[in-house]
Amino acid sequence: MLRFGIPAVIAAFIGSYLLLNIPDAKPLFSYEMFGSNYEVYPVKFIISILLIIFASFDLIPYFSKLQFGKDKLPIGGILSGFFGGLSGNQGALRSAFLIRAGLSKEAFIATTVVVSTFVDFTRLSVYATRFLNTGLTDNLILVLSATLAGIAGAYIAHKLLKKVTLRFLQIIIALMLIVLSLALGTGLL
Repeated sequence: MLRFGIPAVIAAFIGSYLLLNIPDAKPLFSYEMFGSNYEVYPVKFIISILLIIFASFDLIPYFSKLQFGKDKLPIGGILSGFFGGLSGNQGALRSAFLIRAGLSKEAFIATTVVVSTFVDFTRLSVYATRFLNTGLTDNLILVLSATLAGIAGAYIAHKLLKKVTLRFLQIIIALMLIVLSLALGTGLL
């Protein structure tokens, strides 16, 4: 956990700090479709590309079998944490590096939970420095809706987990991430 987790947390800070400091003043490009104008900003475009790449990891069999040795744990922590901070998506890289670390199933799950919690806490702490400047209070209904949807999704997933395979869930989540990424990257969201 320490060899992977400490580099992950440090890199998560760097990734989330970088995300907040990418200039987003003007759109990368804009276009018109069906009588509406759409603008694509740098941050949304970068997150879109990263999410498509990481979602593809779960769809392409080669990537699901990609694994690294114990000696690569610090590198895996850095990559997982950095992309976790930058895009919020760290699971694919974290699993690829931890799966062959010689951990028991329980230790693997515990390490994954602890590291992802610390990475998320780190990135959310950095993001929180901008909450007052983002108009969060103007979008409380959206934030509340997203939070409730996340809770409902976790509850439904818990109930469905006994009825579906892990591979099915990976594919569904990856496809949903790609659809969301395309909407984000094209300025629809």
